Amino acid sequence: MSARLRLTLSYAAFLVTAGLMVAVGIWIVFRVVPNYPLTAANPRDQSAVPTREEILDLIVKGSAITLAALAVIGLAGGWFLAGWILRPLDDISTAARLAASGRLDHRIRLSGRSDEFKALADDFDHMLERLDDAFTSQERFAANASHELRTPLTVTATMLDVARAEQDSELLRRLQQTNARAIALTEALLRLADANAVTATLEPVDLAELVRAVGEDGDLQPAWVSGDPELLTQLVENLVRNAHQHGTGELRIRTAGTTLRIENAGPVLEASERLVEPFLRGAGRTAGGGHGLGLALVERITTVHGGQLTLTPRQGGGLIVEVTLAKP
Repeated sequence: MSARLRLTLSYAAFLVTAGLMVAVGIWIVFRVVPNYPLTAANPRDQSAVPTREEILDLIVKGSAITLAALAVIGLAGGWFLAGWILRPLDDISTAARLAASGRLDHRIRLSGRSDEFKALADDFDHMLERLDDAFTSQERFAANASHELRTPLTVTATMLDVARAEQDSELLRRLQQTNARAIALTEALLRLADANAVTATLEPVDLAELVRAVGEDGDLQPAWVSGDPELLTQLVENLVRNAHQHGTGELRIRTAGTTLRIENAGPVLEASERLVEPFLRGAGRTAGGGHGLGLALVERITTVHGGQLTLTPRQGGGLIVEVTLAKP
């Protein structure tokens, strides 16, 4: 039985029950009222005066007709009223079917009254948007990963062919470097995958101590946050490593409150928000060293902790990175 039919029957049953209670109340009143003898006001008037039994009989018949009319009105009105109330569910159901078929670009965008159905539709739209972004990011990540892994592996295969023909120490050294890069890239991919799947175990952590633990110094005030020590250590290590690889000159590191700030000089950057995409390096996909996963990992760890990552191009070149986390 559909929800619309259940609501319709409920409305009709309510109306019939209410009418029946009114009719029973009238019948009880007439049964309790004493049966006084009635006489005509004018003795010459020979018209018959109705008895109480006749009045009760008329009430019962009238009530039966009224209850039947209420049942019809309740069924018809309830059917249309339930359809109007439940109409948003049709839009939500359509969006769910499209999402199940792989269409994540469809949005309900329910307009009109602000009620529970609109809140549900808005939440469903938000979920679809997050899923669409996640799948798009995953597809882009897979495409970039295959490209990035294919390059060092192809170079390695070529070097191996040449190395078999010539005992070239320089060639073997380059082969070792290429293999080391492929291994580093694979490990970075595994760390990023782990960060995407992990749930942080929260405990009080001092960001200043984490910075000192990786061998750096600066304006380090106590900065206690609620986080996973292992993940936050990876976050600090990746930020410092990224700043050293892509920056020039001295790092400026500062911790205060619940914020870690790292500033370094370097090339002029644009579209800093794209730097958190996997495999994207400072000046493009192939410029600079590293594998382009450092800030992507930082962004994911920050998200897992419910924090905020801010990337600001530094005037004159370089980057300012700020990570703000929750208090313990």
